Amino acid sequence: MCRWAAYLGDAIFLEDVIAAPSHSLIVQSSQAREAKSPTNADGFGVAWYGDRPEPGLYRDVLPAWSDTNLRSLGRQVKSGLFLAHVRASTGGLTSRANCHPFVSGRWSFMHNGQIGGFEKIRRALENSLSDTLFEQLEGTTDSELFFRVMLGEGLAQDPQGAVSRATGRVLEAARRAGIEPFLKLTAAFSDGRALHAVRYATDDQAPTLYTAAFARGVGRCIVSEPFDRDGRTWHEIPQSSFVTMTRDTTSIRPFAPATSRWALAS
Repeated sequence: MCRWAAYLGDAIFLEDVIAAPSHSLIVQSSQAREAKSPTNADGFGVAWYGDRPEPGLYRDVLPAWSDTNLRSLGRQVKSGLFLAHVRASTGGLTSRANCHPFVSGRWSFMHNGQIGGFEKIRRALENSLSDTLFEQLEGTTDSELFFRVMLGEGLAQDPQGAVSRATGRVLEAARRAGIEPFLKLTAAFSDGRALHAVRYATDDQAPTLYTAAFARGVGRCIVSEPFDRDGRTWHEIPQSSFVTMTRDTTSIRPFAPATSRWALAS
C-alpha cells in the first residue's frame, strides 16, 4: 500500500521531509519497511499551503525516486503545511488524476488503504453524491471517491463526524451489495488551518500511522512510517483513532463508523 507524510508548523522546505532524511518519503517509494510491498511506484503527489486559501498541487505518474522535478521543487518550496504521498495502486490506472493528494477548494486529502469490493459498490456511492460533488470526480480510485463522500457528509463543519459518516456509508453500501464490509483507512486531510488524520480498519489491521515533533521544535509531522530513527521519538497512533493537529495542540480521540444521512434516508 501507499506511503505518505504530512507536516504542520513553521515553514520548512519540502525536501526536509520528502528527500533529506535517511528514510525520506522518496526513499520509501522504493524501500518501504512497514508496508506489504517495499515499492510505491505508481505515481506521487504533494499539496502545500501558502498565501492563498487553496493548496498548490503537483502530481505525476513517475516513481518519486526518478523525478528530478520533485527534488528541485523540494529544494525551493517552503510551507508550514503540506501533504505528500507516494502511491502503490490497489485499483485504478496509473494516471495523474489517480495520484494523491486530491483537492477541493481549501481541502486536500490523501489515503493509504482500500475499500474492499469497490467495483460492486462504486456506483451506489457515486449516485449518493450531489451533482456538484459528482462533477468534481477526476479519477477512478476508491480514495478520491471516499474524499468526495466526506465532503458530502459535512467535512467543512465537522471533520471527524464527516469521516465517521462516510465510513458508515461505505460499510452500509457493502452490506446492501451482499458483501462483507472491508475497509482500510489511514488518511490525512487539511483545510489549510488544521491537519487531521484517521487510522481505522474493519479487521483491526489498519495501516500504520506515527507522529513526532519536527527538528528544533518548529512543528509536528504525521507519517505512514518514520522517516528517520535518529534523535526523534515516534509515537504510533492507536488503531481506531482520529487525530487533529493545530499549530498549538495535538488531540487523539477514539474513532468509529457512524450512520450517515444517506443510510437514515433509505
